[in-house]
This record gives sequence, structure tokens and C-alpha cells, in this order.
Amino acid sequence: MSAIKEQLYGQCCEYVRSREQEIKMLIADAQEASGNETKSSAGDKYETTREVLQQDINMNKARLHELQQQAAALELISPAQSGSLVVPGSLVYTTGGNYYIAIGAGKMHVEGSTFYAVSAVAPIAAKMLGQQAGYSFEINGKTIAIKTVA
Repeated sequence: MSAIKEQLYGQCCEYVRSREQEIKMLIADAQEASGNETKSSAGDKYETTREVLQQDINMNKARLHELQQQAAALELISPAQSGSLVVPGSLVYTTGGNYYIAIGAGKMHVEGSTFYAVSAVAPIAAKMLGQQAGYSFEINGKTIAIKTVA
């Protein structure tokens, strides 16, 4: 199972890298557009356009900061670690799906199986952290049991 964890970890790292490149490109594009915006006789339009571009830059900088926090969380995870309790870096097989507790990177496919990469603070992960196989919990009106922790 460590091969699966290594692949999931790699996909999470790639998710962070690609999102970071995408966001940096959006920031650069907005900064360039802002610099290219020239003042015209319609001064209000100029100011409005610059303000919208600045809001876009600020939003993307916030997204970049959040992504950097995810990268820091990933650095704390060792794909080689294993144990019987659910901790960040665990693979958790449940009756409601398979989860990789790492970062919120969404649905991933490895070796013909579907996994959901979720942050340790995600509601479902919070219910599982510190638990082991055989533990059942309820979320969104459904009862889910942990089958295996790797």
C-alpha cells in the first residue's frame, strides 16, 4: 500500500505545483493588464478597471498563500509512514469511499481505485482522525465505517 500512498502523495505535490503556476500566471497577467491600462478622458472607467484588476490580484495572492499552506502541510507528511490510527498521511478505506488524508486535492485515481485527497481539517477527515479500523461515524446522515487504515 505504500506504493499507492507514494503515488497519491506525488499527485498531491503535482496538484500544488500546477495550481501554483496557474495562479502566478493569473497574477502576472492582471499586473500586466493593470500596467497597460492607460488613463483616458473617461477617468472613472480607468479607475474602475484598475480597481477590478487590483481586486483580482489580491484574490489570487490570497489563493497563492492558501496553496503555500497546503504545500507546507504536505511537507509534514511521509508517504512511508504507516500505523493503525488515522493521521495526516493515512490511507483510509471506508464503506463510503477511500480517502488520503493530506490536502484538499479532490478525486484521484491510482491502480484502478478512486481516492479522495482531503485536508485533515475537512469534516470527514476530522471525524476519522485518531480512529482505527472498525470505527463508525455519521456524516451527512450516513453511517460510515473505517475498514482499513494504511
